[in-house]
Amino acid sequence: MTRQPCACGIDVHAHVVPEHFPRYIGARMPASWPSMVPAHECHRHVMIADKVYRTVSDKCWSPSRRLADLPAMGVSQQVLSPMPELLSYWFEPADGQQLCRWLNNQTAAMVAEAPGTFIGLAAVPLQDIDLAIAELEHAMQVLGFAGVEIGSNVNGVPVGHKRFEPFFAACEALGAAVFVHALKPTGMDRLVGPASLQQVLAYPSDVGLAAASVITSNLLLRHPALRIAFSHGGGTLAMLLPRLQQGFGVFPALKEQLQASPAEQAAKLFFDTLVFDTTTLRHLVDRFGASQLMVGTDYPFNFHDRTPVARIEAAGFDDATVQQLVHGNAQRFLALDGVVA
Repeated sequence: MTRQPCACGIDVHAHVVPEHFPRYIGARMPASWPSMVPAHECHRHVMIADKVYRTVSDKCWSPSRRLADLPAMGVSQQVLSPMPELLSYWFEPADGQQLCRWLNNQTAAMVAEAPGTFIGLAAVPLQDIDLAIAELEHAMQVLGFAGVEIGSNVNGVPVGHKRFEPFFAACEALGAAVFVHALKPTGMDRLVGPASLQQVLAYPSDVGLAAASVITSNLLLRHPALRIAFSHGGGTLAMLLPRLQQGFGVFPALKEQLQASPAEQAAKLFFDTLVFDTTTLRHLVDRFGASQLMVGTDYPFNFHDRTPVARIEAAGFDDATVQQLVHGNAQRFLALDGVVA
């Protein structure tokens, strides 16, 4: 029997960039405060520190352009999160909070144009935990967002570090889904080639280390109701996990550090499917479980998966697994309609 194409996917990894940015209203504008300048046709340059960071199309801020693209992708709902560079952890805390509030209001306006189709994830100034928690509360309780996007590190500090404990406790208490995206990755000095290798190679490395830090810090053992997902298929974690599991049985210090096995803890994490390959996708399902993967595309940037649901359907999974990957797991991760992990 031929499986009918699914058009009910939930894309948990899609980004927004506002059409414009406000001028800073404080006493001193940060050197890296973002701005937009016209590029070509329907594109604009995102300017950071007076340099072009990225050229983006109006799909970054136009709900109608996004809605037109969803059916061909097999997607019926899309989760909107800021372009990660805009998280701006390197700003002074007050500056970061101001930019995050602007980004969140822009995302909320897009969600309001297609409620039920678009779902918001907040930006928060994690360089200051108290401000981050306050902005998270505003996003969840006032804007009605499903959760928050955070970077894989905050100014070089991994997300599993103990300094973020109060923030994750707040996420758990508020029922906020946490989506971890690569940001300013380590290892750039080891790459040979153009700057685009940051996205191609360095992003997955940093995400893998971020996920490993959550495991080695026992984060989910302290916060069992926390729902946390990692972009780019969890990056390198699928290859690191067997080594971590073996080390858990070999090194006494690691055995003492981890309060449950790496494999047991990894089974509680979520991951997107953004790996561009059916063989790798099958490996991730085998490694992490069919219950833990969700559609992710990196829409609308050039380096995104244009056929995410078709790729899942081509991977040879049974119907039940396809349904989990396409929308069931995302419903649990986002707690849609009261469905929770």
